[in-house]
Amino acid sequence: MEAKEITIEQITELQKQYGLTELQKLINSGEVWKFEGSYGRAAMSALEDGACLLPEEEHQDYYGNAVPSRTQVKMGTNGSLENCQEFWAKVMNGEIDLPEPEEPEEE
Repeated sequence: MEAKEITIEQITELQKQYGLTELQKLINSGEVWKFEGSYGRAAMSALEDGACLLPEEEHQDYYGNAVPSRTQVKMGTNGSLENCQEFWAKVMNGEIDLPEPEEPEEE
């Protein structure tokens, strides 16, 4: 499967399957950049890997620095749609093996 064939809707479903929905929501809202360092580091790692992508609009971090939107970064770089599409294409092709999150136990 070509990376370009993967839509944002498919990425959203894959993120849900692998437990990344909340992290992507925090990135989209810009809130992740206002939390303690471990959240920001997790977000940066997910953006670098391609598991998550930057939002459509620019945000500011805790210190007032600009955090770019996905349209403000070069195609294929960290946080871009293309980087995210490439990552999830590799997951779907079996080139990247992600552990699926454990299902919560029912009481």
